[in-house]
Amino acid sequence: MNAVAYDYNTRRPRLIIPEYGRHVQRMVEHCMAVDDRAERTRLAKAIIQVIGRLNPQLRNSENADRTLWDHLYIMSEFKLDVDGPFPKPSPEELETKPERVPYPQKAIRFGHYGKLVERMIEQCAALEAGEKRDAYAHLIANLMKRQFLTWNRDTVPDGVILKDLNDLSKGRVKLKEDQQLASTDALLQAQRSGPRNEAEVRKRGKKRHRNRNKKGGRY
Repeated sequence: MNAVAYDYNTRRPRLIIPEYGRHVQRMVEHCMAVDDRAERTRLAKAIIQVIGRLNPQLRNSENADRTLWDHLYIMSEFKLDVDGPFPKPSPEELETKPERVPYPQKAIRFGHYGKLVERMIEQCAALEAGEKRDAYAHLIANLMKRQFLTWNRDTVPDGVILKDLNDLSKGRVKLKEDQQLASTDALLQAQRSGPRNEAEVRKRGKKRHRNRNKKGGRY
């Protein structure tokens, strides 16, 4: 019997962009073999339509069309000569690595609060005295308590939060005497309920504070 000749992928030419498959690669090679420039351009635009459907995640990108044309030129090994809407990139241009983004080296004093809380405190300290600053300070303190609870699920005394707020702000940000932090139970319930119910939980927490203040209760 004659041996059957199998066409294995390992024996075929390599795929430059495997995600598009071998059929698209053959379409590109066919386009390159066409002598008429206008016809090559028409075929190239048709290939762009095909690979655009194979790469739908690019549709919401600002440079989607440019990226698809770049992919086409890459699959042709930069040999395709057509009248495209974008200039043909060079291999060196596409292989250029972006500049390294410097990583902030400033240490975070309290890791469980995070860098965002420190930035918010600086912003609050820069505000003029008034209702806006008082409301912002109250929001930050409640955020600090919620962040603290992600590390310690048992309890967090309000005095600890106020002391840390004082330390982080170097005494510049303080709560007014009549401002109370949300209760631990309210914050834990907000975490379990998710962001949709968090506002409602905060309202219930404030209501509990008002009721306890009327009765002379403490936290």
